[in-house]
Amino acid sequence: MSDIDPIETEEWLEALASLVEYEGRERAQFVLEKLLEDAQKLGIHIGGEALTTPFCNTIPKEEEPTYPGDLKLEYRIDAINRWNAIMMVLRAKKTAGGVGGHLSSYASIANAYEVGLNHFFRGAAKDSPGDLIYFQGHSSEGNYARAYLEDRLTEENLDHFRQEVRGPGLSSYPHPWLMPDFWQFATVSLGLGPLQAIYQARFLKYLENRKLIPTNDRKVWVFAGDGEMDEPESTAGLSFAATENLDNIIYVVNCNLQRLDGPVRAHGKIIQELEGQFRGAGWNVIKVVWGESWDALFEKDKKGILLKRLNTILDGDLQTANVTTGEKRLKVLANNDEELKAFFETLSDDEFDKLNRGGHDLQKIYAAYAKAVKHKNQPTAILLHTVKGYGLGKGGAEGRNIAHNQLDLTDEQLKAFCQRFDLPIKDQQIKDLAYYKPEKNSPELKYLHERRKILNGYLPERKVFSHPIETPPLSAFEATLVGSADRTMSTTMVLGRIFNVLLKDPHIKDRLVPIFSDEVRTFGLEELFRKIGIYSHVGQLYTPEDKDQLLYYRESQDGQLLEEGITEAGCMSSWIAAATSYSAHQIPMIPFFVFYSMFGFQRVGDFIWAAGDMRARGFLIGATAGRTTLEGEGLQHQDGHSLLVAGTVPNCRAYDPAFGYEMAVIIQHGLKVMFEEEQDVFYYLMAMNERYQQPAMPKGVEEGIIKGLYLFKEGKDAKVKVQLLGSGAILNEVIAAADLLEKDFGVSADVWSATSFNELRREASNLQRAHMFGPSKKLTESTIEKCLKNRKGPVIAATDYVRAYAEQIRPWMKSSYTVLGTDGYGRSDTRTELRHFFEVDRYHIVVAALYALVKDDLIPPNQVTNALKKYNIDPEKPNPLTV
Repeated sequence: MSDIDPIETEEWLEALASLVEYEGRERAQFVLEKLLEDAQKLGIHIGGEALTTPFCNTIPKEEEPTYPGDLKLEYRIDAINRWNAIMMVLRAKKTAGGVGGHLSSYASIANAYEVGLNHFFRGAAKDSPGDLIYFQGHSSEGNYARAYLEDRLTEENLDHFRQEVRGPGLSSYPHPWLMPDFWQFATVSLGLGPLQAIYQARFLKYLENRKLIPTNDRKVWVFAGDGEMDEPESTAGLSFAATENLDNIIYVVNCNLQRLDGPVRAHGKIIQELEGQFRGAGWNVIKVVWGESWDALFEKDKKGILLKRLNTILDGDLQTANVTTGEKRLKVLANNDEELKAFFETLSDDEFDKLNRGGHDLQKIYAAYAKAVKHKNQPTAILLHTVKGYGLGKGGAEGRNIAHNQLDLTDEQLKAFCQRFDLPIKDQQIKDLAYYKPEKNSPELKYLHERRKILNGYLPERKVFSHPIETPPLSAFEATLVGSADRTMSTTMVLGRIFNVLLKDPHIKDRLVPIFSDEVRTFGLEELFRKIGIYSHVGQLYTPEDKDQLLYYRESQDGQLLEEGITEAGCMSSWIAAATSYSAHQIPMIPFFVFYSMFGFQRVGDFIWAAGDMRARGFLIGATAGRTTLEGEGLQHQDGHSLLVAGTVPNCRAYDPAFGYEMAVIIQHGLKVMFEEEQDVFYYLMAMNERYQQPAMPKGVEEGIIKGLYLFKEGKDAKVKVQLLGSGAILNEVIAAADLLEKDFGVSADVWSATSFNELRREASNLQRAHMFGPSKKLTESTIEKCLKNRKGPVIAATDYVRAYAEQIRPWMKSSYTVLGTDGYGRSDTRTELRHFFEVDRYHIVVAALYALVKDDLIPPNQVTNALKKYNIDPEKPNPLTV
C-alpha cells in the first residue's frame, strides 16, 4: 500500500516516538493495543503482520541488564567445550568408524547453554528439585564435553561416545534408560520434548495447587530447533500453555535457519513465522536476532534502510550472505538498492564476518533469559538467531546446507578453529585429536565449578531418592475378587471399583492421578467427578449445565483428575510427567491414563517409547479394548494389535485380563513392583466395555495371573482332550467352546486364562537364553512348559487380537498349536457378528479344536465337516485375512 500523505504518517510516528521517550514503552504498548482494539471494532482489517515485530532484538540495548559474570572466561569455557565436543566425534569416528555424531547442532546452541548453565539453570538437591531442562537432543556432545570439564566424565568416557556395548560408553542422545544418573528427559525424537515440557510445567502447577509440594519458582526450560517446530507436537500445546498461564515454562528455539538438508524457510522468515505463532497463541516472545556488533550499525542507520531490508530479506538469501564474501554478499544484502549498497560498502569483509547473530552473544542471551524468568502470567518463547555449524569454518560447513552431515575436519580447519577461538592447542595435539582441559586451579575451571556451586549442582543430572509407597494387600480389593454373582459387569466398571479402593488407601489416595482425554463418561467412570474433582488452575468459574445432577462436571483448583480434552499426545505427556515425578519432583505419583486402546500405542507410540526410556512408572489402561468388543465403531476404533506393539517396549508389562479379579491382582502387583520396590517398569492393561458375569477368583491363581497363564477350568479326564487358551473377552467364548466340545462331540477341554502372551514369551525367551549359555546346567522350565507338560491334546489359543500376539509362544509348545485371532481391518457390527466374521467365536474355536485333533489323528475328518454344518459356518465365507 502506497503512502498518500507522508507528512501525516510522519506526525503519527513522531507522536509514537514521543510517547515512548516521555512515558515509556509499556505505556506506548498499551496505547497501541487500544488503537488496534478500536480499529477492529471499526471494521479495519489488521493483517497477520500485527503478530510480528521488526526483525531485530526485542530488548533494546539501553534496556539490557549488566552482565553479572566474567564474559572473557565464559567465552573461553565455551570455546573449550566446542573443541572437546569436536574431538569426541572425530576420535569416535577414527577409532570405531561409522558411529557418527553431530558437530553442527551443538555448535549453534552452545552459547545459549553456557548462559543458562552459568547463571540460570538450578541443579537438584534433596530438598530442592531444581529446574527442569529439556536439552536439545542432537547436541548431546556439548553436554558431555562440559561434564568432562566438571570432572563428571573422563577421557575414557568421551572416547566411548556412541560405543556403549563395551566400556564406559556415552549414549548418542539423551537416554535416561542408558545413562540414568545423567539424562533426565528423552528429547531426541523431534517434537516430543516441547510438548512434554508444557505438560510438565502444568503438572508442576498441579502439584502445587494440590498442596503436594510447596509453591516454588522452578522453571521448565525446553530447547528446540526451528526445523523441529514443524513437528505437530512442538506447537500442539502452545495455546494450552497460555490458557493455563504457565509462566514457569520458557521455550528457547534455536533458529539457525537450517534443517538437515537445507533451509527451514528458504522463501520466508522462520523467526517471524514462529513469533506470529507464539504471540498468536498468547505467549510472551523475546527475539534475540543480532549480536552486539550490530548495535553500532543500527545506530548509524538514521533512515531505517537497514532494518527495512532485514525485515524483507528471505532466509535463503540471509544464509547465502552469511557464507559468501565481497561483491556476491553485497549484491544479496543490498538487493539492487544503491543507498543500501553504499551503506554496506563502508564495511570490510573482516568487519562483515564479525557481525554476529544474537544467539552467539552472551550479553544478548542473558538479557533475554533475565527478562523471561521474571515474566508473569504467560509462557515465554525466546527465539535465538544462530548459525548452524558456528565455528566450524567460514568457507567450510558453517552456515551451509552440508553442515548437518559434516563428520570430519582437516588439520587445517582445526588450526583455524583454534585461532578463531584463541585456544592454546599445539600442532601435534591437533594431529593427535587431543582433548583440552586446563589445569585444575585454572581460572576457567575454578569459575565453572563456582558458578555451578552457586546454582546448586551440575546439569544435566538425574537424581532419584527412594520414596517407597506401601501397597495395600490384595485383600483390600475383596469386592472385585468375589465376583459379581448374577450381575453383569465390564472390566472397565471393575476399574472404577479399584479406583474406589485406592482413593481410600491412606498411602495412595493423594498420589493417584487419573488421566483422561474426553471419555470419562464413555468409560462409565463419571463418579470420579464428584469424588475427586477435575483439576483446573482457576477453579470452576462457570455453572455447569448439569449442576443439578449428582455426578455433575465438577472442576476445582485442587481437583485430582486430569481431563485434558481430545489430545492423546497431551494426555500422554501428562502421564509421563506424573510417571517420572519420583525423579523430577522427588514425589512419586501413581498415574492411570485411561484411553480407547486403539488410540494408545498406535497414536502415541513414540511417546510411550520415550516414557520407557525415561523410566516411567504407572498404568496405561487400554479401554474399550479388542477388535470385537466395541460394537458398531468400526475400522479406526477397534484395536487388534496394541498388545503386540506393547511387547516391543522392553520395560512395558502388558496384560489382557478377562475378569475383574485378574485386573485387581495385576494392579496390586504393579503397585508393589513400581512404587514399593521402585522398579522402573510400567503396566499396560486392557479393559473392556462388554458386560458379563464376573466369577470369583479361584484359589492359588495369583502367580499364574502375573506370569501370564493359569488353569481356569479343568476338563474331565477323557481319551480325547484339548487345551484351550483364551484372554480378555474371548476367554468367555473359549469357556463356551469347551462346553460345546464336550456336549456335541464328547471332547474334553482344559480352559486356560492367558493373561499375557507377552510375559510368557519374555520369561521363556530369557530362560532359553540362559540355557543356551549354560547348556550343562539343569534346564529351568518356563511357565508355558510347566503348565502344559502333563496335559493331553493339541493346544488352541483364541484372542481378540491379531494372531501374531498369541503366536509368540509357539517355540515352547510341545503339542500342536493352533492360533485364532482378529487379523485384518475392523468392521462395524454387533459383537456376535464381528466374532463370527473374524472366526474367534465359540463355534470357530470348536472347529479349530476338532481340526487340530484331526491333524493329530485323534478323530476322523468328518467331525470337522459335521461341526461346520451344525454351527452353520459357510466354508466359502469371506476370509478376514484378505484385504
